[in-house]
Amino acid sequence: MIQDTGSESDSLVTLNDWIEKACSNGAVPVITGMNGDMDTVGSAISLAASNPNMMACGLHLGRISKRVCVELGAPFRKISNSSDLPSNIGGIIIVDAASESQIGFDLPEGIPKCIIDHHESNSWQFSNSDLMIKMDVSATTEIIARYLINHSATTLTEPVRKLLLAGLITDSGRFKHNTKHSFTTAHEILSDSEIEYASFVEWLESSEINSSERGSLLNGMQRAKATESGDWSIIHSYCGTLEGRLAGLLLGIGHDISLVSRTRNGETRLTARATKNATSQGISLAEIMTSIAQQIGGEGGGHAGAAGWTGNVDRITAESSFISNVAKIPRESK
Repeated sequence: MIQDTGSESDSLVTLNDWIEKACSNGAVPVITGMNGDMDTVGSAISLAASNPNMMACGLHLGRISKRVCVELGAPFRKISNSSDLPSNIGGIIIVDAASESQIGFDLPEGIPKCIIDHHESNSWQFSNSDLMIKMDVSATTEIIARYLINHSATTLTEPVRKLLLAGLITDSGRFKHNTKHSFTTAHEILSDSEIEYASFVEWLESSEINSSERGSLLNGMQRAKATESGDWSIIHSYCGTLEGRLAGLLLGIGHDISLVSRTRNGETRLTARATKNATSQGISLAEIMTSIAQQIGGEGGGHAGAAGWTGNVDRITAESSFISNVAKIPRESK
């Protein structure tokens, strides 16, 4: 595996060389994570726009991603397995996925792959022809933006800028979980564009929810319970949909961490959020979710302030594992 450990500019040069070689050998699918959020979808479509041999594709488009793609006319091909990929492949790029299981299907063997990601942990298996580009940034769209700015500036059309900005805004929690460089990247995306930031954020967050979903959120808030776990306060609940939105709403009540669980078709999913104050004092939800996966199975990961876990144990077992893992973490003084 080629894992670039040089400067950011060196990493982007290495990425550009890999892309040029792969595209000269055939088609290059740019595959999204199966959650289909705005960061993975925005990254894939924006990067694919830089070369006619690349095409953004994946298993699923999330609610916001689907609406943004429709309104911007952004090209995205839904695929369900590797047989849907082109026959003449020069390489495969995967964006914003910490493992092969997070794309939802098995990749064809013997094809060079490039992973572009920003998650704290990953469990990819690599061969000598593979490349890993990983940066300590708020969103994978931030990496793609920097690549395009430096190596394919003509790709930065108005729709591409909007896709990049949407991914950066949503994955950083509107810049609550960002690095200072994220503001620089956002400024570069907005420069020389006609995007008015406040109006864009309002448009991005204007997705409507139906009465059933509103009811699910209200019920989730009514079921919420507060738990003291070691040095930390957790508010937790469960619902059938919109777990991320519910977790965000619950966190606003004033606890260190919010946890929302969902069980569907025998599968349990945990979604957690933490305040900036909590992450600065020792909480890493990504590490907690990874520990849960090691202890009770399943798969977990994410970021310090936003992470998830999915597995086949019951909801109570999963929630208890999360709470006990939080209790082991001492609160560090600022």
